[in-house]
Amino acid sequence: QVQLVESGGGLVQAGGSLKLSCAASGSISSINVMAWNRQAPGKQRELVAAVTSGGHTNYADSVKGRFTISRDNAKNTVYLQMNSLKPEDTAVYYCNLKLTWGEYWGQGTQVTVSS
Repeated sequence: QVQLVESGGGLVQAGGSLKLSCAASGSISSINVMAWNRQAPGKQRELVAAVTSGGHTNYADSVKGRFTISRDNAKNTVYLQMNSLKPEDTAVYYCNLKLTWGEYWGQGTQVTVSS
């Protein structure tokens, strides 16, 4: 059984910063991809950023230069540092873990950016 526990969401003013964390526990292979997705009201869930166990990263165009994804393999934890936040970043952010045998999601954490 794999569990993902997210933390770090909240309310911030435009231009501010937040850092999200997601800790994975359970049967996790050393080769995997950890990612953050988000879903705004009335919109489809979208990929924000992903990082492989080897450290390769990719980002949505809308967050490049503002968000940084990182991970601590020893702790099976992924982070998302979000800077220069905009109101359009408001969404529920979900942690995602892709393993060779399956995919898991966290419960989501709300990020609200006020203008």
